[in-house]
Amino acid sequence: MPKKSKRHHPLTFTPFARSMAMTSCKKAKQDIKEINLQIEDSPSSSVNRLLNNGKDKTKQSESSDSEDLEGVVQADFAFFDPKNSDFHGVKVLLQTYLDNKQWGLSGFVDLILGQPTVGTVVKIEDDEDEGVYSVVSALNLGRYTDSKCIIELKDYLLKVCRDMDIIPQLKSLIGERAKDVGLIVSQRVVNLPPQLLPPLYDSLFDEVNWATEDEPTEELRSSFRFKFYLIISKIYKHKNAVGDKGTTKNGDENVIYIKPEDELFLEFCSWSFSFPLHAQQVTTDELKNYRPMGLVMAIEASKISIFRQQMHSLIDE
Repeated sequence: MPKKSKRHHPLTFTPFARSMAMTSCKKAKQDIKEINLQIEDSPSSSVNRLLNNGKDKTKQSESSDSEDLEGVVQADFAFFDPKNSDFHGVKVLLQTYLDNKQWGLSGFVDLILGQPTVGTVVKIEDDEDEGVYSVVSALNLGRYTDSKCIIELKDYLLKVCRDMDIIPQLKSLIGERAKDVGLIVSQRVVNLPPQLLPPLYDSLFDEVNWATEDEPTEELRSSFRFKFYLIISKIYKHKNAVGDKGTTKNGDENVIYIKPEDELFLEFCSWSFSFPLHAQQVTTDELKNYRPMGLVMAIEASKISIFRQQMHSLIDE
């Protein structure tokens, strides 16, 4: 059963996303796995179409032909607690989380699935295959400091950070202050309806608050009293960009945000840095002048309430 009320949305799918919608992550073969990764990393214009295409279209018949699939496909998305059977679907979504680094991803997924009280996976309700379309969680870096995957993640961040002013702050946050830091893990297919994002993040931060009161031991309750959040994400930066805001001389955006919430996190963060990515990325005409970049941000927990407000305003516009 879903842990929260479902959200019913019409979907406008790209060809890749239609393949994703019709195919289970759990049964995916290699070619479908590659499609999943492309959807996740590509700033598809379908996100904007979803925002603008209305929210109350009539449900179409399941017998719609292929031409109908080019338009609107109905799906009932529901939020669920993570469970062990979600392992493959979550791992597929996270395959390029640390670019092309070979690291303990399976162990990282185990941490996420082993923390059901704080974390959510999004699936299509009553889908027998239970394909995972999104995962969001917050892991305490201090609580898992001895986990091999977290050690490797920290080493990776220190390796890719080239900003000499940021390195001391990064070392502090993932070192002596790690017990106060929640690593926000948020990955999804890009065609997930953006209307789901505010309740998805509301769910995450509400669960964090509840965990500080409801977890069975003081140690666990304290582990969710975050003072900072750390976010690892991805953007596309124009090859001629000067800075991260505004446009180039040709009028192109300096930065394309794959996830709309990243622009808000960046606005409220205490510090951030970006770095080149090397894993194979989706290339489209709209991205021919852009290069994929990793983006790391640190945000004070006190800023989350305004982030949540702004997130609702952004999607409801």
